[in-house]
Amino acid sequence: MKLARTLTMLAAVVALTAVPTTAVAHEPEARGGVVTAGLPFSTGTTSRCTTGFATEHASLGDGFLAAGHCGSVGDRAYVNNVAVGVVRLRASNGLTWLWVELDDGWTASPALPGGGSITDDRETPIGGSVCRIGSTTGWHCGTVQAKNATVSYPQGTVTGLTRTNVCAEPGDNGGPFVSGSSAQGIALGGSGNCSSGGTTYFYPVRRVFSEAPALSIIGG
Repeated sequence: MKLARTLTMLAAVVALTAVPTTAVAHEPEARGGVVTAGLPFSTGTTSRCTTGFATEHASLGDGFLAAGHCGSVGDRAYVNNVAVGVVRLRASNGLTWLWVELDDGWTASPALPGGGSITDDRETPIGGSVCRIGSTTGWHCGTVQAKNATVSYPQGTVTGLTRTNVCAEPGDNGGPFVSGSSAQGIALGGSGNCSSGGTTYFYPVRRVFSEAPALSIIGG
């Protein structure tokens, strides 16, 4: 029987890191296109993060996941500084996840930058290999070290996280963690950097779908 490990990290954990975008000029709205994971994402009032998994809402259609602190419900959503949709759903704690509904003409693709595609959300075990992509540092890989971790960020305490030895830097938050073609979770801060190494946590996508049953992964 596997025992769930619960970890608590306090001030040593980097905040839910993102890159300020107050000086960014957004481009005119495009007529449509395709949104994939791993792209620069922001709203008009918050910082730059990274687009997460392509997901479908049972009644609203295509969209994508991102970290909850990257925007608020009703915010206009920008990918590569182009308006693509609106934040429609957000975790009750405001930290772990949000969902952007794409505008007409835009579609969400399960394709991953560099090749490959998401096919399912099968969860990898402790010790399993995972990789993540972020709009700041690109692809980095490592292993799952623990599950059901509890982490205290300046913005609040989050439970149910998965700990990895994968690095991340500001702006990478919200990006997808994958294991092969299986979606794992949403990058949600950590410590260290990609020069010296670090620890990054992710919020499992299966927890997101449990909290928002109308959402499901788009598989290719």
